[in-house]
Amino acid sequence: MSEEIETKLSAARTRLILEKPFLGALVMRLPMVEADPAWCKSTGTDARNFYFNADYIQELSLEQTQFVLSHEALHCALSHFSRRHHRVKHRWDLACDLAINPILVKDGLVPSLDAFIMDEYEGMTAEEIYPMLDELEDQETMDHHLYDEANQDERGDNSQDNLQNEQQNEQQKDPQTDPDKGEQSGKQQQENDGGQPDKVEMDEKQGGAPQPRPLNSDEMEQLSVQWRQRMAGAAQQAMQAGKMGGALARLVDHLLQPQLPWRMLLARYMTATARNDYNYTRPSRREGNAILPSMRSSQVDVVVVVDTSGSIGHSEINEFMSEVNSIKGQVCARITLHGCDDHLSEAGPWEYEAWDEFTLPKDLVGGGGTSFLPVFKWLDQEGRRPDLLIYFTDAEGLFPEQEPEYPVIWLIKGKAAAPWGQRIQLN
Repeated sequence: MSEEIETKLSAARTRLILEKPFLGALVMRLPMVEADPAWCKSTGTDARNFYFNADYIQELSLEQTQFVLSHEALHCALSHFSRRHHRVKHRWDLACDLAINPILVKDGLVPSLDAFIMDEYEGMTAEEIYPMLDELEDQETMDHHLYDEANQDERGDNSQDNLQNEQQNEQQKDPQTDPDKGEQSGKQQQENDGGQPDKVEMDEKQGGAPQPRPLNSDEMEQLSVQWRQRMAGAAQQAMQAGKMGGALARLVDHLLQPQLPWRMLLARYMTATARNDYNYTRPSRREGNAILPSMRSSQVDVVVVVDTSGSIGHSEINEFMSEVNSIKGQVCARITLHGCDDHLSEAGPWEYEAWDEFTLPKDLVGGGGTSFLPVFKWLDQEGRRPDLLIYFTDAEGLFPEQEPEYPVIWLIKGKAAAPWGQRIQLN
């Protein structure tokens, strides 16, 4: 690494630490490795190191260098390396870039000229963007995502190169092929098992580090946990310093929420409202002297509100109502259903006893804006204090200033926050 390139990268990292401490803390977790220009045209990461082409870094301004460093760090912090699953690699890589770049731009960083940015995907996750990229197959990513390889049926013209790389990796793993390489590979594997980043040595003949092998499933899982912990620590430090951007703060809060399935959480809260208890009332003399406990239950009053503003699809609403239907019989709940966008549904409310099937009414319509005020005003006017209110929404609307006296669960699609009540992420 030339002194000029090393100085530029160090200066970019230092400025990130001072100006963007959250991103700076993440960037410092990636050792910088100059890569062989034969395979690395710009930058890349394998979730362990930051690989770069020296000529590419030379052409960037200091501000753009901060951008590409942060770009690779966010790939790691967001665990893009372990979230692809069955998806096509190239399209997934594009989706990841489109999810990251608008966040960095909104946080004040200057993008490189090859940064792929589409404003319509701002605020969306890679999983949400992926299905919309059918017509962008020819678009190239700005960097190399080195943590996994393409599925067998999508390798195409690169299959021979991948095979040669795999054979080369196998030779490097075999100590009998080259004792020195075998010893080095053993040391590197020991570092991996300890959870420390790889230290990739320079290859003088190639002029840079060779392309790293993809991660295996165990490494992905281990690194995913590590980066999640690093992201939480970096966010805490940045918030204490008062230098955490709003978009990044919402993203981190969303990603660090408990990952329990929403069905499990909804069942837990609905069951907690069930008023079942044991009764030890003294029996009559004709029943004997023994006092045995008996179960006493009373019906639970639950109000369910569906956001009809159009941001939530009918398939999602039906899935949600099916889940409520399966739970309400277990807790002996009487359900009152209402719909609301910026005003209450004219056809509502609908009442369901514990033995009735809880289904979506045909005349539940909407499509206006979003306001949560009408529901709570309606309950106040009716003088109702339900045991539980469940609101199914994207949480993009006007909330009441004061929290009601009864418990409220917000089942939310998206990353918006709720000012009070219990928030459950629909994912």
